[in-house]
Amino acid sequence: MTNWPLDQVYDFNGHSIRYAIHGDGPPLVFVHGTPFSSYVWHRIAPLFFATHRVHYFDLLGYGQSAQPDADVSLGVQNQLLAQLLEYWNLERPDVVAHDFGGATALRTHLLDGKDYRSLTLIDPVALSPWGSPFVQHVRQHETAFSGLPDYIPRAIVPTYIRGAIKRDIPEAELAPYVKPWLGEPGQAAFYRQIAQMDERYTREVEALYPKVRCPTQILWGEDDQWIPIERGRSLHGMIPGALFQPVPSAGHLVQEDAPEVIVAAVLRFLALPLAC
Repeated sequence: MTNWPLDQVYDFNGHSIRYAIHGDGPPLVFVHGTPFSSYVWHRIAPLFFATHRVHYFDLLGYGQSAQPDADVSLGVQNQLLAQLLEYWNLERPDVVAHDFGGATALRTHLLDGKDYRSLTLIDPVALSPWGSPFVQHVRQHETAFSGLPDYIPRAIVPTYIRGAIKRDIPEAELAPYVKPWLGEPGQAAFYRQIAQMDERYTREVEALYPKVRCPTQILWGEDDQWIPIERGRSLHGMIPGALFQPVPSAGHLVQEDAPEVIVAAVLRFLALPLAC
């Protein structure tokens, strides 16, 4: 994605992870979800360059990072985030995380012992059950899907991603989300990450949510068709002192439906005298 350059590389277990760092100030880390990439922050992250040292990256198997025939599940993404925080020498960054990125940030915090100054969760994958009927079907038939002729995923992937966005997004705006999953190795990588979705990775930490150690806010699209807002309200009740903000007229990908709400909420949260 030439319009979203990730100009630095980190070696994670022999695989290249692409990332970028911009700005100066307190550390702020953005973590994307699936089937997306750090491009989801293109309307949001640049607005913090003037006040923060902003870090963002593509998860293993996603976007511009390596798409290996290997484990790219939630079981390894928290290890990646933990290593990156150490590599970047970040002890208590503010973290903003969406979807699988939410699960990754929570697992990194609760299983790997990484502390955050604050945590903003946006429609996170956090509570079972999760996974659409399409996801369930692909999980059972990964090999058949990964071998489909190229014209089929060119139809399936855009339709799937559009389901996360409430507004009628033009094809040109959708294209950067679709491009990483087309051709080789993208097509196989798309079905691989779905096949490796496993609820055990969220079940491992669900009981630990009351032990979240940092101020947390949860934003949730009221029209999220992938994970209903009721799941967000349940998560809100499990994290002590958490704030909860429904986002009207927004689907699962709030970054595209209401980026201004995210920016305002994060600015407001970061301005508070937070303490873990």
